[in-house]
Amino acid sequence: MKIIVVGGGKIGETLVEQLAKEGHDLVLIDNQQTVIEETENRLDVMGIYGNGASHLVQIEAGVPKADLLIAVTNSDELNMLCCLVAKKLGARHTIARIRNPEYNDQLVFLREELGLSLSINPEAAAAGELFRMLRFPSALKIETFSRGRVELAEVRLREGSKLDGLYLHELSKKFQVKVLVCVVQRGEQVLIPTGDFRLCAGDKISIAAGPAEIERFFRAAGLLKEEAHSVMIVGGGRIAHYLCRKLLGIGVSVKIIDSDPQRCRHLCEQMPRAMIICGDGTKQELLFEEGLERVDAFVSLTGLDEQNAILSMFAASRGVGKVITKVSRTSLLSLVESAGLESVISPKEITANQIIRYVRAMQNSLGSNVETLYKLVGGRVEALEFRVKPDFPHIGIPLKDLTLKPNLLLACITRGDRAILPGGGDSIAADDRVVVVTTNQQLRDLSDILL
Repeated sequence: MKIIVVGGGKIGETLVEQLAKEGHDLVLIDNQQTVIEETENRLDVMGIYGNGASHLVQIEAGVPKADLLIAVTNSDELNMLCCLVAKKLGARHTIARIRNPEYNDQLVFLREELGLSLSINPEAAAAGELFRMLRFPSALKIETFSRGRVELAEVRLREGSKLDGLYLHELSKKFQVKVLVCVVQRGEQVLIPTGDFRLCAGDKISIAAGPAEIERFFRAAGLLKEEAHSVMIVGGGRIAHYLCRKLLGIGVSVKIIDSDPQRCRHLCEQMPRAMIICGDGTKQELLFEEGLERVDAFVSLTGLDEQNAILSMFAASRGVGKVITKVSRTSLLSLVESAGLESVISPKEITANQIIRYVRAMQNSLGSNVETLYKLVGGRVEALEFRVKPDFPHIGIPLKDLTLKPNLLLACITRGDRAILPGGGDSIAADDRVVVVTTNQQLRDLSDILL
């Protein structure tokens, strides 16, 4: 596909890297020559220097014949204008990054009027992931499929865990629950396990099942932590704004610390039920004064990755039950995790996943569509949800009669309101939602899982 990306910042850079790996014909437009040169030197990408909203620049980039234009500059208004110009020039699809909370409430109107195929809000998406992690603090990370009917929860097995030494085929019988362990990370090894795989302390595992079944499993296995009722957030940017609104909506007590008086006033006006503290959240004295050691959860959302990591390590050292860290630079993710901070979010990775999912769905012309896509274990594993169309060629065939590619697992089939952990006798039906976990990258259709 011919794809134009406008804006080579943090999200644009990540997006171009991932789309280049998927083999697309890419053009990057940016108004900084150094960004263009660095990208062209690193990747097989054509660069155009200039204003992405200029119709002359877009014509030079080949927008009239483009399958997709993605505008991810730092300006919402510029992104919308880029997409409007691109649609007028003939681009088939357009995606705009729109971050301002004031625009968030009118996205349906904006999409219709501007002809947007998709609008993305990295901060709102990150807040949604944070919200799920705080609702279920037992998990390091939790992803949802099939409109919440299926969840993929990640957890680390500690010394003395009831799971230490168990074979996977023993789990259902021992704990009287139906869950599926889809991924195991053991040191640098990443595995899609079979039933004869034996768990051990230190493993990081991803478990698939319905939400109620996962909660029962965590309770039975002694992994369950109570839901967070009080949350302290350092950094009052857009992510904090969206997250605070969600938490207040379910009755959670929220305290936000930020050093910018203007931002604090804005937060006070927008969310009078939250406690807003104007001060330096990096000062230990202030954190103690505001009750760091009494809160259920701590979230570091400042603009500096290093600051977020240090704050999170300090909160963890003071016994806070759930600590979550925002990291923008993917190069720091493994370093942060090695420091013991395992609940980490990356807004640009979340955004890139949303766009990759949309691109793969655009490419699909067979019997299923990519509905959801998550990259796990630092991008080494993909979890994809496919919606099965009536013309899918393998409907009704028992799974035991299908030859699946190696390093791939059918984690769950959702049929109506029912989540099925599939066995060999199960089969796929039209309108099912099928969750596939694999180390094979770039699956675009459910048929791609077969040899």
